[in-house]
Amino acid sequence: MSPEELRAEYEKRKNEIKTRLREFQRLWETRDEQRMLEELVFCLLTPQSKAKICWQAVERLKEKGLLDLPDTEKIEQELTGVRFRHNKAQRIQRAVSLLRGKIAKVLAGFSTPEEARKWLVKHVKGLGYKEASHFLRNIGYSSELAILDRHVLKNLKKHGVISRIAPLTPKRYLEIEQQMKKFAKQVGISMGELDLLFWSMETGEVFK
Repeated sequence: MSPEELRAEYEKRKNEIKTRLREFQRLWETRDEQRMLEELVFCLLTPQSKAKICWQAVERLKEKGLLDLPDTEKIEQELTGVRFRHNKAQRIQRAVSLLRGKIAKVLAGFSTPEEARKWLVKHVKGLGYKEASHFLRNIGYSSELAILDRHVLKNLKKHGVISRIAPLTPKRYLEIEQQMKKFAKQVGISMGELDLLFWSMETGEVFK
């Protein structure tokens, strides 16, 4: 696919993509701690699991009040269809205990999204660079960090941005992120929009 064809695909989905990014931005503007916590839990669930199944699990946890008083065993029971649910339930419990009601305050203390991401990776077990970037995008904190999931990597390879898809070390992740930023500038599509464009081209919809 040429840059022109990619732009054409973007034009088809532009309104939906921009609407979704505005929804994310409003979340940060309102500092809605409960919603930000839900997005944190979602991003802890997503590794090696389908996004929609993970969000359905978050909805169940919310309905049963398990994000207010996290109980590892009860959380695990609600993670139907999520891989590694025992470990993920433990990580949710730890993350909720650490950050519930404090997300905006913690993140507001960083001068750049990169610093915020680095802190999350260090302090929230279960968040790697991809998941931390995903979380910061979904709460509207920053849409300029790369979310290098399989859909994005596949498209970056297709467009010649990377030569192969291989396991991502932190160093390699940051290198590809810079390459994606350059590509985004070349095609005239912002990083956040490009991520959602690639995702929707692979799945047929703009989700999270």
